[in-house]
Amino acid sequence: MLFFSLLLELLWILAADGGQHWTYEGPHGQDHWPASYPECGSNAQSPINIQTDSVTFDPELPALQPHGYDEPGTEPLDMHNNGHTVQLSLPPALYLEGLPQKYVAAQLHLHWGQKGAPGGSEHQINSKATAAELHIVHYDSDSYDSLSEAAQRPQGLAVLGILIEAGETKNPAYEHILGHLHEIRHKDEKTSVPPFNVGELLPPQLGQFFRYNGSLTTPPCYQSVLWTVFNQRAQISMEQLEKLQETLFSTEGEPPELLVQNYRAPQPLNQRTVFASFIQGFLYTTGEMLSLGVGIMVGCLCLLLAVYFIARKIRKKRMGSRKSVVFTSARATEA
Repeated sequence: MLFFSLLLELLWILAADGGQHWTYEGPHGQDHWPASYPECGSNAQSPINIQTDSVTFDPELPALQPHGYDEPGTEPLDMHNNGHTVQLSLPPALYLEGLPQKYVAAQLHLHWGQKGAPGGSEHQINSKATAAELHIVHYDSDSYDSLSEAAQRPQGLAVLGILIEAGETKNPAYEHILGHLHEIRHKDEKTSVPPFNVGELLPPQLGQFFRYNGSLTTPPCYQSVLWTVFNQRAQISMEQLEKLQETLFSTEGEPPELLVQNYRAPQPLNQRTVFASFIQGFLYTTGEMLSLGVGIMVGCLCLLLAVYFIARKIRKKRMGSRKSVVFTSARATEA
């Protein structure tokens, strides 16, 4: 299993690098990616700025169901500083349902900004970025044998995008990653971390999400990704965010270059449609709306029944009073 995981990672690195050197800024930065990686200049790129007043509500979007996230096995997980991000390999026991195919997990990684500067996430909602973003990468195991093969095919990959904001409370789940960053400070350094509940990295409510077809956000920018970006944020503490921003280097030796601002700018949406699992402003998913509708109907039925029985009781009392009056009148007449 460990050999298989390492082989997948090697293939992924080779596919992503393509023998070329790329960075986020400078002469090899994202503005120059299309020169070496033509697909980076295509018309279905990621990330995007999700404008909530332009998304399409799709009541038929099935609920996303992560499996095995809470039990990733007993083997340690490999963590790697690849010079662009921190990447954690995931076992195929983790997979997603609620998508067109079964997608098994391969790895997760993070994007973040720089201390004292706004932003850090790749996706934005209504032009607002958060401090960081987590991507959990899966591939279509029903159709393809490996991550590298699926990465070059339409909807071969499914990536979960979790926007992360900084607050006051420390997040224990993210500490499973951030607590080991000092072990991989320089490019190409690796370590192993004990398995942990990966599901706790996700936001508490998974029912509210956006879905669209896009690409890898790094070269070679293959347009093969079915994106799910959650509306609800995850939260880490400011101390944890600063650890992410100040610990890693993008270089192997001297002079050290801090690994920061490793996020791609939003790309044009062009003619693509962004679907939402919930109605904007109401913040209810399809299932929640159905439950709410059923609850309202049951409540109305109970109210009608209550009114009916009260009316019957009042009617009986009135009829009883009338009979009493008639009976009293009859007695008076007889007297």
